[in-house]
Amino acid sequence: MVKPGRPPQDPARQRERAHRILDAATELVLRWGYDKTTIDDVAKHAGVAKGTIYLHWKTRDELFTALLRRERVLMLDGVRRGGPATLSALYGAFARELLRRPLLHALLGDDSEMLGKLTRQKLRGTSAPELLPAFDSYLAELIKRGAVREEPGDHAMVAGAILYGFLCMPEGMQGITRPSDDQVADLAADTIERTMSTGRPLSGDDADAVARATLGYLDAVTEIAQAKLAASMNGSTAGSAR
Repeated sequence: MVKPGRPPQDPARQRERAHRILDAATELVLRWGYDKTTIDDVAKHAGVAKGTIYLHWKTRDELFTALLRRERVLMLDGVRRGGPATLSALYGAFARELLRRPLLHALLGDDSEMLGKLTRQKLRGTSAPELLPAFDSYLAELIKRGAVREEPGDHAMVAGAILYGFLCMPEGMQGITRPSDDQVADLAADTIERTMSTGRPLSGDDADAVARATLGYLDAVTEIAQAKLAASMNGSTAGSAR
């Protein structure tokens, strides 16, 4: 119920304001780190009153949780635009987009200097328990179509370990110069292909089915990410990123 004398909030303006606040918070965390970024800083940088931020999020942690969840939705949007049609292409796209988003990359690598205690937040994409049924169904279709071997068994763990290993490769490891981000993504995709594929060419029908299954899995992941973001936006009335 709207209070007398107070005009109703325009949902579009609320949504724009919430994203402007998150934009400001993102810029400041990248500049100073989570532990040194205050609500006062965010409010000043976003051009809003401190109390306005609390209309959207009750606590500082809720604000930054929404920030990271928005980053994940934007990352998945980028993956989908690339149109991956195979398991290896999907993980290569994950790697490329994660490397383009320093906050998510820092979260993956438990970078406490940038994210402080937020590194303990369980926001990592494919490790979320609610994603496992969708991933299992996806893998079952790929195995059925001859695109992926039944061995080594725990495909999610193997693919995740490969992705994590390449993304968190330290600078100067054994005197090796770190490849470019695009090269890292290509190496991750190639390693997953060599490790998990059957190596057999697929028929046109099977290739089409694998591409549909890959898109279906990506849609399922995105739907879950958008739902979590919506839950984090509270009073902003925003159900998804921009």
